Amino acid sequence: MSVRRFLTVVSMSVAMIGIVTIAPADLAQAQSAASKGKAAAPPKAAPAKPAAAAPAAAGGGEPTLVGQFGSWGAYTATPNGKKVCFALAKPASSKTNPANRPRDPAYAFISTRPAEKVSNEVSIMIGYQLKPGSESTLEVGGARYAMYTQGDGLWIKNAAEEERMVEALRKAADVTVKGVSAKGTETTDTFSLKGLAQALDRLAQDCRR
Repeated sequence: MSVRRFLTVVSMSVAMIGIVTIAPADLAQAQSAASKGKAAAPPKAAPAKPAAAAPAAAGGGEPTLVGQFGSWGAYTATPNGKKVCFALAKPASSKTNPANRPRDPAYAFISTRPAEKVSNEVSIMIGYQLKPGSESTLEVGGARYAMYTQGDGLWIKNAAEEERMVEALRKAADVTVKGVSAKGTETTDTFSLKGLAQALDRLAQDCRR
């Protein structure tokens, strides 16, 4: 995937739903390089998620891994001159019912877009097309949050609860996300939250610049 294509995806994400997904091999490469103190190559974007098309990104720098904090990578990018900061992690464990059903990789994703006054927007790329009208939930710190579903993405239904949810994510050990695919497969993904608070603190500094 070319840098221009990645920036196109980021631009679409910023304009529409604030999502960037990163291919597992590229995420692992970037995280490994960061842990060794080396400059990381830009991660490649997975296929764009929005249904509607958006203009190609013009200008902006390559996505950069600014730090690896436990299970979470902290990234920045600047599509169209507008800074985007995001923390991203893969599940520590995943289960399907029926068992062993195939699916794409899942990611938890928390983004900040200063130009839109968006801070710590939580989304989950679940790795399959969700069943329309199905209930999805995010469970953390003893609380359960209803999640709005679209395509293969999840966002909190009640935006007024998002700040409280993020605070819970910063303090808890893990978070569990449950969903149902278009084919009726039930999934349970558990993400470690180790390092998330540090990743978000780092991105808060970077996104002020």
